Amino acid sequence: MGNIAEPLHRAGWPDFALYRPHPTTARLREWLVDAHQRTRLLTQNLDDSSAVVPMLAIVNPPIWELGHVAWFQEFWLHRGGNSNTPSLQPHADRWYDSARVAHDTRWSLDLPDIDATRDYVDAVLERSLALLDGDMPDDEQAYFAQLAIFHQDMHNEAFSYTWQTLSLPLPISLGESSLSSAADIDVPAGMIMLGARPGNGFVFDNEKWAHEVQLPAFSIARRIVGNAEFRAFVESGGYTRRDWWTEAGWASRERLAPDHPRYWRRESGVWSLRRFDRWVPLADDAPVLHVSAYEAEAYCRWAGRRLPTESEWECIAQSRNELFDCGRAWEWTASRFAPYPGFSADPYREYSAPWFAEEHRVLRGGSFVTPRRLMHATFRNFYKPDRADMFCGFRTCAL
Repeated sequence: MGNIAEPLHRAGWPDFALYRPHPTTARLREWLVDAHQRTRLLTQNLDDSSAVVPMLAIVNPPIWELGHVAWFQEFWLHRGGNSNTPSLQPHADRWYDSARVAHDTRWSLDLPDIDATRDYVDAVLERSLALLDGDMPDDEQAYFAQLAIFHQDMHNEAFSYTWQTLSLPLPISLGESSLSSAADIDVPAGMIMLGARPGNGFVFDNEKWAHEVQLPAFSIARRIVGNAEFRAFVESGGYTRRDWWTEAGWASRERLAPDHPRYWRRESGVWSLRRFDRWVPLADDAPVLHVSAYEAEAYCRWAGRRLPTESEWECIAQSRNELFDCGRAWEWTASRFAPYPGFSADPYREYSAPWFAEEHRVLRGGSFVTPRRLMHATFRNFYKPDRADMFCGFRTCAL
């Protein structure tokens, strides 16, 4: 690799051969171009005035986020994670390092304008494509190329959350399909291996490594809860009955004071929901989205069900995937985000470790705006349980 970090800086880095098999350079270039094109489409409406958004804890300034995506790719793929190696953009580390630039500070930085930011994005892409032009990448190059691509995929999804939060149009067309049967899948008791195994390709550090977990028998819904089912909970007074809610969930409900999921409304007895900048009829056979873990738990108590643990979710995703309908929404689980036994952080140390201390809940699967290359059975997403700006829903298990 060209600009590798100094040995001291690399202390504790893993053996990148553990993340084989690696995609070919042709596949990495294809993914890189695809991620970049998605970023360009999602941000095509940005100009210097529209890039100014309210300071909210759940969004980033879009112009900052666009520069951060390019900086991250350059920092890891071309600078080897070494801040002593200069950037194409002289002030990039001061502006775009999310581990060192506090969230609220991002609104007051002397950032380049949108055209200069896009020039930086394009320059980094050009350099990355040149790096991946030719021979099979070595283990380290392949690891950091995938890290950069998947990181960009996540921020592309985050751009869609921002447009939804701010009632702005989504500049691309996305399809949502109807739900399948709600029948349960019965799973016998047994031992499973939870987590990723070396030699199965790229994984993030919180997926390392596979370890034995004993599961009792359980029954899990084949698909996630739909709008019609959740509407029945709402119309039965689900948001006003304290006994359906956990203590933390009720405190969150009182703070936000909803009587239905965010982005729903009822006029003359007819329900609709806001999808980005448009209000559309509530489709009974579509997944319920934008519900917090607390709302999901309240529904489960009302329905006499429960949320699955992440072990149960992964078990069925691995063993019965032909019956398991997933990939429509990120799915809340009952599991707190915590390190697996023997956890060790990978080079991007801020990806997982800082979030173990506070309560974050594990979500599994992926949503209709998640690239399929990012979805695999061991992938662990995580958010605080009161968040619902993501495209998140849930499935249930029998008690």
